[in-house]
Amino acid sequence: MTELHPEVAAVTERVVTRSKASRRAYLDLISRERDGGVHRPMLNCGNLAHGFAASGEDKPAIKAGRGMNIGIVTAYNDMLSAHQPYGRYPEQMKLFAREVGATAQVAGGVPAMCDGVTQGQRGMELSLFSRDTIALSTAVGLSHGMFDGAALLGICDKIVPGLLIGALRFGHLPQILIPAGPMPSGLANKEKQRIRQLYAEGKVGRDELLESESASYHGAGTCTFYGTANSNQMMMDVMGLHMPGASFINPGTKLRQAVTRAAVHRLTEIGASGNDYRPLGRCVDEKAIVNAIIGLLATGGSTNHAIHLPAIARAAGIIVDWEDFDRLSAVVPQVAKVYPNGSGDVNHFHAAGGMSYVIASLIDAGLLHDDILTVAGRRLRDHARDPKLIEDELVFEDAPAASHDESILRGPANAFQPDGGMRLVKGNLGRATFKTSAVDPSRWTVEAPARVFDDQDDVMAAFKAGELERDVVVVVRFQGPKANGMPELHKLTPQLGVLQDRGFRVALVTDGRMSGASGKVPAAIHLSPEALGGGPLGKLRDGDIVRLSAEDGTLQALVDPSEWETRGNATAPPPAFGTGRELFAFMRHGADGAEQGASAMLSAAGL
Repeated sequence: MTELHPEVAAVTERVVTRSKASRRAYLDLISRERDGGVHRPMLNCGNLAHGFAASGEDKPAIKAGRGMNIGIVTAYNDMLSAHQPYGRYPEQMKLFAREVGATAQVAGGVPAMCDGVTQGQRGMELSLFSRDTIALSTAVGLSHGMFDGAALLGICDKIVPGLLIGALRFGHLPQILIPAGPMPSGLANKEKQRIRQLYAEGKVGRDELLESESASYHGAGTCTFYGTANSNQMMMDVMGLHMPGASFINPGTKLRQAVTRAAVHRLTEIGASGNDYRPLGRCVDEKAIVNAIIGLLATGGSTNHAIHLPAIARAAGIIVDWEDFDRLSAVVPQVAKVYPNGSGDVNHFHAAGGMSYVIASLIDAGLLHDDILTVAGRRLRDHARDPKLIEDELVFEDAPAASHDESILRGPANAFQPDGGMRLVKGNLGRATFKTSAVDPSRWTVEAPARVFDDQDDVMAAFKAGELERDVVVVVRFQGPKANGMPELHKLTPQLGVLQDRGFRVALVTDGRMSGASGKVPAAIHLSPEALGGGPLGKLRDGDIVRLSAEDGTLQALVDPSEWETRGNATAPPPAFGTGRELFAFMRHGADGAEQGASAMLSAAGL
């Protein structure tokens, strides 16, 4: 067996030590919930009758307590392409459950908003807090005490983190996440990016842009670029919370249905009444969280998980910080190049060997914890397998011995970069995340005058007016969780990319988020503490020289210290109303920092 890399072991021990008290409290919680919490045998007859009144042919089995009753928590809606396939899942899953003497009921639905639809719009200010809303909705669904296990149907950006956060508070239950898969490949990503930049320059019109976008996002399934949604699926794989190889099978195929069927059957085998009990709260431990960080780094995944993973971990009594990400990034090589880090999309990645090859090769290199409790194997290596249908029978084949396309996927010994491409940068402006994996190394350090904005639309206006035609660090502040819900600023990427292509040294610094789909422009994001409430970003002025460097981990306003110390903070814009944003004011007011997960809910719960 390959020895674990010493830095992976050291970071894991750092997390274990830091989390000792909170993890112990969490494990005590789920032990109490298993033994004395609300579950079907304890329900009064009136409670129980309400719970199975509409269950049709499953009523006798639920009434008699025969077999597992699975709660389905679904993020189905038919506007969001990734979640549209879930529409028929509950009825199918009920049939699959009956095949093994179990039953299933839809425990509840959770919201599933699409950042692709709200990107650059007012609704994006609800996006981050939709994660906590999803967690609350998951908890509501599972609170009835009717279920012996749960199937979590969700894929996209805030949805998987929200489902996990809520489900972990019911961590005594066995639970499996069930994806629906990516849409088939559409318009080549480089062509899509080219049309976006031409539109930003005014060289093509809206009709051409819409045609390009429609050819890219063209059917049911997850968007095929490697953003937050597909990073979610990768993380569930390296944490062992999916059936092996489940992530990137296209919707509507026989194989997709067969893997979902296997997940339902497997869930019935890992309940508390059997000999292979695997509660979610035991599966998601310190090693699994470290695996998720390593998978994110190795594949060049979304920076949004620098916020979501600390929040997921907190729900299981585990504390991680950005130094953990940074230290792991220094030793974990980047083995995948998937758009926007490369030309191929997740379908090409899957065809090249996909997650089975990533898991097997990282374990062989001593870079993943193999000895974790998973939903479907004795160890994580059992998840380094690909499902296949042979004469309509589902089998799981071992990972390929080598990548099928080294332009997209490689082994750790022949990696694209020697590190994971996610750096912690810090200085007198605070602490931030810099994703280097999509940025040319010649641009890892930018030192230029700042142009400071309080709204992303003002950046767009300045670009159109030609005011940014120079070396510039574009600063967009008052975009943190307390200020306006921390929207992604992805719509600025084409404009900043145009400036960079014109030969200027350009960078972005913000206390907001930048999408997992963002690319080549160097950016210090999630800056914490945020400008609202006294963060030092509020002191910055137009013309101040700002140095951003992934090479030495600095983010510094090069202002005389005595002047910097005496400067006042800029006045924050008034809170926004409309598009429901005012309803989320309590979440903004109570949110903690980005490095802790930016959650009012977890903060108020003392987690």
